Amino acid sequence: MNYYISDLHFGHYNIIRLCNRPFTTVEEMNETLIKNWNDTITDNDTVYVVGDFAFLDVEKALAIRNRLKGKIILIEGNHDIKNLKNRDFRKAFDEVHQLLTIADKGYMIALCHYPIVEWNGYFKNSYHIFGHIHNNTENKAYEIVRNEPRALNCGCEITNYRPMTLEELIKVNDVYKRRNTK
Repeated sequence: MNYYISDLHFGHYNIIRLCNRPFTTVEEMNETLIKNWNDTITDNDTVYVVGDFAFLDVEKALAIRNRLKGKIILIEGNHDIKNLKNRDFRKAFDEVHQLLTIADKGYMIALCHYPIVEWNGYFKNSYHIFGHIHNNTENKAYEIVRNEPRALNCGCEITNYRPMTLEELIKVNDVYKRRNTK
């Protein structure tokens, strides 16, 4: 089964405050993210991490990656660029892409860390799964994508800090957008 999540920011203490995450320490955040992941994912599942896996050096990021179940495909985020220059970090993922179009449950899905206004298959009922804006409803990009029912934010703040299926993402985004419409 396919799952999606973004902006895990393993090791990033300031993200707790910046995104109002419900954690006291970075260790608590990391361990909760790992537990939620492994409670959801089996080794037969594929998880698309839609950017910003970790805010750590390569060695510490690899230690966390090695604790996570499933096949992991990384869509490059702005906080991944430095670590992706390291061959071991890049090889720790089953695939790495800047932008990827896949099929899931009969739908075409465009995966990009950054929210985009139109994507491949936009006029053919496809979905766009993105991250980057976290739970920030003041962001200019949110103003655009909140009116797009097929633009789905998979930031971990939206997904309750665990990977979600396409069906789950559709539901949580619908609720999130209704709750955060001005």
